[in-house]
Parts: sequence; C-alpha cells; structure tokens
Amino acid sequence: MMSCRFAALAFDASDPHRLAAFWAAVLDRDLDTQSDADVVTVLPRGRHDFPIDFAPTMAPRQGPNRTHFDLTSASPDDQHAIVERALSLGAGHLDIGQGPDAEHVVLADPDGNEFCVIPPGNHFLSNTAPIGALSGDGTQAVGYFWAAALNWPLVWDQDEETAIQAPDGGTKFTWGGPPVKPKQGKNRLHFDIVPTDGASQDSAVERLITLGARRIDIGQGDVPWVVMADPDENEFCVLAPR
Repeated sequence: MMSCRFAALAFDASDPHRLAAFWAAVLDRDLDTQSDADVVTVLPRGRHDFPIDFAPTMAPRQGPNRTHFDLTSASPDDQHAIVERALSLGAGHLDIGQGPDAEHVVLADPDGNEFCVIPPGNHFLSNTAPIGALSGDGTQAVGYFWAAALNWPLVWDQDEETAIQAPDGGTKFTWGGPPVKPKQGKNRLHFDIVPTDGASQDSAVERLITLGARRIDIGQGDVPWVVMADPDENEFCVLAPR
C-alpha cells in the first residue's frame, strides 16, 4: 500500500538557533551544524527518534499550540532532572489548570511552546521514546487520516480519542477528541512527510486528498514541497521523494 513516511517535525521559531539548542540539550541530541543557515535541525539519536527542524518566523504566537511533547522519564529522580535541566536552559513553569496534585510537570520552552514531563510508570507511554507522545488537540477523523496517510496502526480509539504509532514502536501521535478548540492562525508545529514505495510527490498528494486533506497556500511561493491541510486544518508539507 502506498503511504508516506514521517520525515520530521518542524517548528516555527522566533530564534531557530536558540530553540534548537534548547531542545538538543533537553533531549541529549546533536545539532546539524551543516544544515541551511536559516533552518536548524536537531538530529535523531535513537532508531525511534525523528529529526526536529526549526525555521524562522516573524509571526507572533496566537494562543496555545495544538500539539505538544510529552517527555517520558525513567524514575522520579529522572523526571526531576529533566525538569531542572529544562528550567536551567530557559524553560518556565506553565499553569494550564493542571492543579497542584498533577504528577506531570507542565513547562514552556523559550518560545512559549508547551510540553509536559510525564512521571515514570505511565502505562500508555511505556516502551515509546524520550518523546513519548506528540499529544494533539484533534478530532477522531484526523487520527484516522494520519493512520491511513502514514500506514500506522491505531493503538487507541475510544470515546473519539485516537492514537497511532509506527509499527516498530516509538513516539505515539495522539489526538484528544472533542471539544476541539478553534484554530488560531498558522500552527507553529507541523509534520513533514515524504512519499514511500516509489510513489511520486504528485501521486502521494492525490492520495492524501482522497483521504481528506487539501492543498493550501500560505504564501510559500515556488518551493519543492507541497503545503496541505489535514481534516482539522493543520498544515503539513509533502516533500519530494529522496
């Protein structure tokens, strides 16, 4: 079955070099110092990791992100160490109404992007990766769309909450179901995907359209990738086959 491969997670950043350095240090990964001067990449470390690209933007944040990281921890001491490392690198505590009894710690990176450090023993995130989940605000339909687009199995589908995961494991992509908050401007995080199985970029785009995506114009101009929106209007890019 023709599908696409998840190639990278892309961040819009006010200062790509600073934000990339922050996440490289938090995740204990290396930076791609040979990459384009405007785009900085945090390289994968393990086989279940994915590249994270940081590109410059002048657009201000418009409310909370639709997607955030859930970072895993191996022990209470490890959770504390991850939090303290993030704080020392420029993160800050964030109150999103989680309450004083919450066991997870909610933080914001230097650009204000929300993320959580999850305590050990979380069954749902066991045997995943340091980024246990890309946790999203989204509908059941968008979970079904991405399961089909990437040919990843649904590992959770209950009460309109969905989650998918690559067949060989790694980070789970999750969507929390309704109510889904209205979208506020362009997302600061988006998926980059690339066709597999010898498919062309055009044929991959046509298949994604049949699954519920659409082409969009965000002012990208003449670029070698195709900008699309999924059924929840989240932007993503289809890269040319490599």
